[in-house]
Amino acid sequence: MTRLTAVFSDNFSKLPESQVCSDSKSDGEKIDLLEPPRRSSLRLIMHSMVMFGREFCYAAEGAFVTPVLLSVGLPSSLYSVVWLMSPILGFVLQPIVGSASDYCRSKWGRRRPYILAIGVLIVLGITLFLNGDALVTATTHDKKKRQIWGIVVTVFGVVVFDFAADFIESPIKAYLFDVCSHQDKERGLHFHALLTGLGGAVGYLAGAIEWKNTFLGRILGSEYQVIYVFATTIFTIFLIIHLFSIPEIPFDQDVDLQKSCLLENNNPDYGTIESPADGHHDPGFKKPRSLSVVGESQIDSIKPPEEKELKRITLKSLVKALFNMPSHYRFLCVSHLIGWTAFLSTMLFFTDFTGQVIYNGDPYAEHNSTSYISYEQGVELGCWGLCINAIFSAIYSYLQKVLLPIIGLKGLYFVGYFLFGLGTGLIGLFPNVISTLALCSSFGVMSSTLYTVPYNLIAEYHRKEKIQRGIDGTASDETRGKGIDCATLAAMVQLAQILVGAGVGTLVNLAGTVKVVVITSSAISLFGCCFVALFVRYVY
Repeated sequence: MTRLTAVFSDNFSKLPESQVCSDSKSDGEKIDLLEPPRRSSLRLIMHSMVMFGREFCYAAEGAFVTPVLLSVGLPSSLYSVVWLMSPILGFVLQPIVGSASDYCRSKWGRRRPYILAIGVLIVLGITLFLNGDALVTATTHDKKKRQIWGIVVTVFGVVVFDFAADFIESPIKAYLFDVCSHQDKERGLHFHALLTGLGGAVGYLAGAIEWKNTFLGRILGSEYQVIYVFATTIFTIFLIIHLFSIPEIPFDQDVDLQKSCLLENNNPDYGTIESPADGHHDPGFKKPRSLSVVGESQIDSIKPPEEKELKRITLKSLVKALFNMPSHYRFLCVSHLIGWTAFLSTMLFFTDFTGQVIYNGDPYAEHNSTSYISYEQGVELGCWGLCINAIFSAIYSYLQKVLLPIIGLKGLYFVGYFLFGLGTGLIGLFPNVISTLALCSSFGVMSSTLYTVPYNLIAEYHRKEKIQRGIDGTASDETRGKGIDCATLAAMVQLAQILVGAGVGTLVNLAGTVKVVVITSSAISLFGCCFVALFVRYVY
């Protein structure tokens, strides 16, 4: 018990007794709750800084991926392959890694080892992506080999970066849910969305500056290297701050603490692998006079962690958990898929849309022709539109705090989809410079909504389920944890990328105009309005 007490006080900052075991009575039931301490705004901002760094790197990719791939000689027929590889990998591996993180036994906690490993992959990916051609040129002088290896290294860097940048979000969200109280989860998600928007805005602004003729450009050699230094430095520093923001309880010590609480309080859910840092302990029953009264299910729940891990972390149990997902989780995943499909359909083709439709440019014209210059001007307009999107995403993440008590999560979810569908529809029907830039603010509303509301609902579902299990005296679902639920939700982003990458290009070829992209995106988003209103479950 001495070691358990030390673990408890080190990781929970000497919780007040009211937080460790607060009793409240409802209909004669005794409710025991274990609530993590309230986190300061500084701690939550530190936890969210990694989202700023990730989004800055994303903006660098968005600004330079096409010029870089063109400069190394990648054939246009292989573009779709590049964009499909990372989402396919992510869609397959996200739930597996999410489940593994639920049972990670590192002394550093469950989520942080995975976040660190994926962060290293992000740095590796952006290094190869922005410096691949220079690295190959420095190592070989054969022109043919240099072109082939330049393409291979650069494409590999793009795939690794895209995969890791998408992948890192689910363990970050699960980490937040593990170590924060219910109120702090909502605050933390808002800070995540705020810094995500700010990171994207700063990243796009940095990409819009002509660094080639600046002091840094002359020292480092090119604007690619300048952006590379900015991106890797910012991401690395903010990743370190994130990893040291809030401590986690190691898995083994977590299980020991739960077993101790079970033996002392006869609470049937303390033996599950859900961390006491998850937010709440479940309601329990009055303590029996002897251990012999403890039921068989409770004895099973305090098996050694090795036994539980061997039982749960099999491919069969993982697939079963995914296919037997409760209906409200499944509907939430479908709504997330609809939202990201609509959002990515516009975002991935937006600069091309502004260049071809608004400025009537031609990307295939001669580079010194008027049509191509007009296209480049349209692409610049598109970049400013994406910057407006990022800035408004940050602003709206703050406005959500004001709107949430008024319209609730259902209202926030509906408004996000509706405004995006309305904005993209108007851009497609009435394309001009001023209205397009103004309506880009609706992109920010959708972005902030997708980054916050679905994960808020995941947290609400888990909180209600734990309370209900305590009231009913039932055991927890041992095949699912927050990690796998967050990972499954994040996997919908990869599936949306697959659908967009495979379908939108074909749709443009059939219609003969990029305008069909924003019209289709609007239709999908408006359909999503109906879906989130009718099928998604909201906890009150």
